[in-house]
Amino acid sequence: MKANIHPQWFAETKVTCACGNTFITGSTKPEIRVNICSACHPFFTGQQKFIDTLGQVERFQKRQTEAKAKQEERKKILATKQVQKEELRKDKPTLRDLLMKARQNAII
Repeated sequence: MKANIHPQWFAETKVTCACGNTFITGSTKPEIRVNICSACHPFFTGQQKFIDTLGQVERFQKRQTEAKAKQEERKKILATKQVQKEELRKDKPTLRDLLMKARQNAII
């Protein structure tokens, strides 16, 4: 192995969980803080636990409601534009309509 390129190894790294559980392991960091560990993880405990870190769930739900509101507003805007297009089409006949009228007038 090359010298002086590897990080420092701490054999006695203390890992602290949000639930209060602590244990010792080896790492390149002297101390580690985690949100969930084997003592409180639902897979190991069989209990469901809801962890909301800094309001992430509320922010996500807020973004979802805002997105739905914008989507509804966009649908309304597109509907009004569609109505306006239809009104313009009624006022201005297409080339096909003009040609059909011309043929009918020529035949009569």
